[in-house]
Amino acid sequence: MTKPEIVRLAEEPARSRILAVDDDERNLLAITEVLAATGDVICAQSGEEALRHLLKEDFAVILLDVLMPGLDGYETATLIRQRDQSKRTPIIFLTAINKEDAHMLRGYDAGAVDFVFKPFDPVMLRSKVAVFVELHEKTREIQRKAAVEQGLLAQALQAQNEKLHAERALRNSEERQDAILHSLPVCFHARSAEPPFAARFVTDGVERLTGFTPMTLTSDPSFGLSRVHPEDLGRLKQALLAAKTTGSYSCEFRWQCANGEYRIFLDQGVMSNGSDGREPEILGTLLDVTERRGLEDQLLQSQRLDAIGKLTGGLAHDFNNLLAAILSGLGLLERRATLDDQARQVLELMRRSAKQGADLVTRMLAFSRRQTLKPESVRLSALGDTMNGLVAPVLGGLIRFDWQIDDAVWLVHVDAGQLELALMNLVFNARDAMPSGGTIGVHAQNRTIDTTSEDLAPGEYVVVTVKDTGSGIPSDILAKVIEPFFTTKPVGKGTGLGLSTVYGFMKQSGGSLRIESSLGRGTAMELWLPRSSEHPSSDEAGSNKEEIVTYAGKEYPSILLIDDSSVLRQLTAESLRQRGFSVTCAAGGAEALATIERAPHDFDVIVTDFAMPLVSGVEVIRFARNLRSDWPAVIVTGYADAGAIADRPSDVPLLNKPFREMDLIEGIFRAIAQAGSKATKAG
Repeated sequence: MTKPEIVRLAEEPARSRILAVDDDERNLLAITEVLAATGDVICAQSGEEALRHLLKEDFAVILLDVLMPGLDGYETATLIRQRDQSKRTPIIFLTAINKEDAHMLRGYDAGAVDFVFKPFDPVMLRSKVAVFVELHEKTREIQRKAAVEQGLLAQALQAQNEKLHAERALRNSEERQDAILHSLPVCFHARSAEPPFAARFVTDGVERLTGFTPMTLTSDPSFGLSRVHPEDLGRLKQALLAAKTTGSYSCEFRWQCANGEYRIFLDQGVMSNGSDGREPEILGTLLDVTERRGLEDQLLQSQRLDAIGKLTGGLAHDFNNLLAAILSGLGLLERRATLDDQARQVLELMRRSAKQGADLVTRMLAFSRRQTLKPESVRLSALGDTMNGLVAPVLGGLIRFDWQIDDAVWLVHVDAGQLELALMNLVFNARDAMPSGGTIGVHAQNRTIDTTSEDLAPGEYVVVTVKDTGSGIPSDILAKVIEPFFTTKPVGKGTGLGLSTVYGFMKQSGGSLRIESSLGRGTAMELWLPRSSEHPSSDEAGSNKEEIVTYAGKEYPSILLIDDSSVLRQLTAESLRQRGFSVTCAAGGAEALATIERAPHDFDVIVTDFAMPLVSGVEVIRFARNLRSDWPAVIVTGYADAGAIADRPSDVPLLNKPFREMDLIEGIFRAIAQAGSKATKAG
């Protein structure tokens, strides 16, 4: 029941209706006059008309004439009593002649409650009707109040139900909010605006972040600041004090959690002015940003290493050209000049220094991942004899070398020679970390990665671990040890390229270098090598080396020498001419194309640098072979991207700068021999 319906019931008029039934209009008029003050009189001149009124309205009492045409009073009363709506309505019979007991009994039996005899006494009629009207009105009042009370009760029940629904919705909302807050690496807090900035309120999320309950932080005023890293404490205090002036603060600091680990938190908030009568306080949020900072540091480290790698690769090209020119010049001097023993010794020292420079550049290329690798399927257990034979004797008597790799380890896809150098680098670093002696262990295990990590793609790997029992690496420099030229050794004791070359070699091989170290407990260097799906080369095949090719022609071949370094080009040309070759020089790829197009049959062999402006060495060879498909060619390079250099024709030898004179001559003869073999097969 709605509120308007309840109001309508409460305000419903209390005047009752009286039904007067008589076929004589005069009697009806008299009744109306007598009962006008008692209630509203509704008149009917027949039983049928009375029944119609009863279908539509409710009456307090019915005055019913006994003798009427059609339905008489008895029959009408009987029908009235048969209807549920009117069977309890009092009926007073009106009669003028039937005063005998038999007639009155019949009337009572038909449902009458009383008789009034005509002509009726107005006072008596009014008093008898008034009793039933008053009873009817009391009944209606009781029903009305009951309906109002029932409506109010229904409204109260509805309000209670709505309240329960609202409370349930509020609880659900609070539970959702709590779940969301618990899922975030953040908690909310309120703290004092004055030192020691005691925590007054902390949400439950702090326990998931730090391992401490809110009660732990709020019960001890100095607890929060006592766990801040000493290096960050001053900065945090300054930020909180400044909040009183600026109205807000933001500070990032390290905080020691319950497990002893320092996590990085971002604390930021605003100043509450205490306008509600409370003391001013700082309201803020605490966000765990440890993983975010770790990813940012990894990105910066990767970008720094990539920039250093690009710089190193560019420098390597120029250095190799310079070193190649120096070595070629030393060779020319040695052949042309008459040197005594002292001069030869000086020249040899110069050559050795130049070769050391070349070795340094090679290691720089390894870091920048631009060295030329020849990966193959390698069985790691087969390297045991080599490592024990080369490494163990130079470690000294205080250091024990323990090689523990057997045939249960998967084959790996890697350049075997470079892997040996990488392992020796790691072993020698481990030796230097143990001046008082110890153990260097090398072991391997098969590992599978199902998801992409920060440094490795999903796949199967073999992890080779070189572990020592030395002094360990401090955590603050652990990320720097793979940077080129970074070293903790005294001046003159190391170049700082050892770990950087290992790192570059592993990344170029599709693996990774991971380092775990603890001060005073030693270091473990992990080489993650991709598993090989091929079978290893047989020992016999590995031992068959190509014989040095000799030239069986009557005259030495003519050479088209292409290099954008004028000094190296001139020195190389002069060296070849002294050996009997006819040499024509071109200062770059574009000049070489014009020379080849002009006289394609004047040159037997093309010797070209790889990296040149505008036109590369590979493009020169392809153009030349459009004119002569079997044209012999040799590529020399200061450095080249492995993918780019792999795109050269398969029968073109590759020679790295700085090269020995005899290596260049051998490459020329090999190119001629391969071209001849190719022509013979075609014929």
